[in-house]
Amino acid sequence: MNNEEKNNENFFPYISRDISWVDFNERVLNEGLRKDKPLFERLRFLSIVTSNFDEFFMVRVAALKRLQKAEAVTEIDPCGLTSTQQLKIITEKVHSIIKKQYDCINEEIFPELAKNGLSLLHPDSWSVPHLDFLDSFFVTQIYPVLTPLRLEADKPMPFIESRSLNVAFLLEQESTNLPSATPSDELFDTTPKEMMVIVPLPSVLNRLIWLPDYDTPEKSETTALGTAGIEKEKLQLALLEDVIVTWGAYLFPGFRVKEHMTFKINRDSDFSVDEQRDEDYVEAMVEVLEGRERADVIRMVYTPGSEKLKEELAKRFSLENDFLFKIDGSINLADFIELSNVASLEELIEKPWKIYKSADFNEETPMWDRISQGDVMLHLPYQSFEPVIRFFQEAANDPQVISIKTALYRTGGAIPGIGQHSGLSAYSPVVRALEQAALNGKHVTAVVELKARFDEERNISWANRLEKAGVIVVYGLSNLKIHSKISLVLRRENERIKRYVHLSTGNYNDRTARYYEDLCLFTCREDIAYDANLIFNMLTGYSTVQKMNRLAIAPTGLKRRFLELIEREASRASHNYPAKIIAKMNSLTDVDVIKALYAASRAGVKIFLCVRGICTLIPGVSGVSENINVISVIDHYLEHSRVYYFLNGGAEELYLSSADWMLRNLEKRVEILFPVQDEKLRGDLIAVLGNYFRDNCQVSVLDSEGKWTLLKPANGEKPFRIQKEMLSRAAKTSDIPSPAKMEYTVRRSPPASNN
Repeated sequence: MNNEEKNNENFFPYISRDISWVDFNERVLNEGLRKDKPLFERLRFLSIVTSNFDEFFMVRVAALKRLQKAEAVTEIDPCGLTSTQQLKIITEKVHSIIKKQYDCINEEIFPELAKNGLSLLHPDSWSVPHLDFLDSFFVTQIYPVLTPLRLEADKPMPFIESRSLNVAFLLEQESTNLPSATPSDELFDTTPKEMMVIVPLPSVLNRLIWLPDYDTPEKSETTALGTAGIEKEKLQLALLEDVIVTWGAYLFPGFRVKEHMTFKINRDSDFSVDEQRDEDYVEAMVEVLEGRERADVIRMVYTPGSEKLKEELAKRFSLENDFLFKIDGSINLADFIELSNVASLEELIEKPWKIYKSADFNEETPMWDRISQGDVMLHLPYQSFEPVIRFFQEAANDPQVISIKTALYRTGGAIPGIGQHSGLSAYSPVVRALEQAALNGKHVTAVVELKARFDEERNISWANRLEKAGVIVVYGLSNLKIHSKISLVLRRENERIKRYVHLSTGNYNDRTARYYEDLCLFTCREDIAYDANLIFNMLTGYSTVQKMNRLAIAPTGLKRRFLELIEREASRASHNYPAKIIAKMNSLTDVDVIKALYAASRAGVKIFLCVRGICTLIPGVSGVSENINVISVIDHYLEHSRVYYFLNGGAEELYLSSADWMLRNLEKRVEILFPVQDEKLRGDLIAVLGNYFRDNCQVSVLDSEGKWTLLKPANGEKPFRIQKEMLSRAAKTSDIPSPAKMEYTVRRSPPASNN
């Protein structure tokens, strides 16, 4: 880009959203490559790379490939690339990342595990006792469960589940089974026939098979020593797919296994439900889930071993070479995370970070009394999610509570038979509390978003369960995904109804609350409670867009509000007043917001952005974005909160939201922006927000060329790690006693607007 372009007010530097996402996954990979991290922490990050790519290909790459096939194949993205050009760059980057990932797995992770007493043995390392054990194990435990599926040239492809592991075999008939030919029968073909068969790995079988402890001379000579030089227990395991390959001949009597390979596929999951089917919306969503399982294949991941099998499957799945990913190792690394539970390997695990109780709540004081004293904020997972669960549980059992309203997006948990493979707890405590509240005769309304991707089946199950308990269940809005995290409790107090509100940047999910960084607010401020009531009326009934007093909602007013706040800072800067924006989010892609930020930068606004994942804005471009700094924090917890700060001439404003600065959040979802009005809470959180830009251990910085660089402490500079700082802060504040009871002013009529 030349200087004339940079100085042009219409110049718009922009990175491809999907290429930026791949770059984010490379930052995740880099955490796994760091030798200063415990071994299982590295393995965890490496496995996240795998699961991230699965969903990325199933959703984003699927959408790009669909766009590529459409008539408008030359349609240009704001980044200036066509879908074909983006796909080419994406596949090249992903191939490179996977190679680095498996170089690390093969050259560092598994060799280090072996040094510490845990060895993954492949068939060429199995001893005679191992072979005897595995032969018996295969015949009794594995063989009866397997279902071989033949591939026939004139028949449809057998069903292969997305993301599941499979072993493909190339078979040849044993010559003894061939019909005898006569000399006069020249046309009779006696050449052995080749057949192809796929054997899916059943999910009911554990992929990791622990091998018995055989006391052999070889073992005693190679006994591993721990980091302290202490002799460690020798543990060995084999993989289910290796056992199936080794004893595959049991499955095919009369045939010889010539070649084999392991593979998985990713299917297109970028499906939309028919929003017009109001009467049978749940059935329509079930049809979407069923269709997803039969959708086009987007990519195949495979192990080397058979070019014939690879080529045949690629042809059957209609995949080009760019979408065939060879893995030199074991597919689906997440299966190995359970090894971190082995007691003798504790030293290879990062010591669990303590989750502290909030000093704002105690067991003696009811939630309502504490919230009535003033707003309370929780910073998860440094502070426990328990008060959120308690909010619902006390509401369910308090005789004075008459109604509960909530919006559920992802609640976590599972019901029997649903999602058990994920290791989730059997029941969501939030859903269980809502169920109990309805059974206790309270008026309970749950807005359940069925379109929460990959949680649709779980949400349908919970919705059915809640309805049976008497909960009024509303299935979202047509053409809009309800991504808001809001709950409202109505309680009779002193001959009036008082409203208590919970607002959050994260979901009502007790499981993810243990490793997703989020912020939530409890309040009974009348202006916010009044707005919350309006929102639920809009979600469950018919309503024109209502003017909000404190809250802003998408898709009606949130984007406009953000643009106004950015433009206000730009106006102040243009009049030589101090102006600053600090924003923390998961992703930044909205074109209008980025243009507003560029304009603010040109006006002199100092802008600091902490963007965990996708960032299509390019900072540091002279004359365009030289006043914008962009960082990304990848650490032990997943950064998930959305925080927005505006200097406002010294009258600082701070907001939390369920929304990122993305088109989908601002125009295609129901999202909420809510202010932090308590002066102390606001001041504390502004300090925390600023501390993100002090991190020099886990922060990557985006430069004017669109490249990310991991920061390291300079010579003599003290290391600073924001997540460790927050952990220390939570430990200190957990010892502070709850404040004394204070008077709280109650309005008895709808509040007047202060906007």
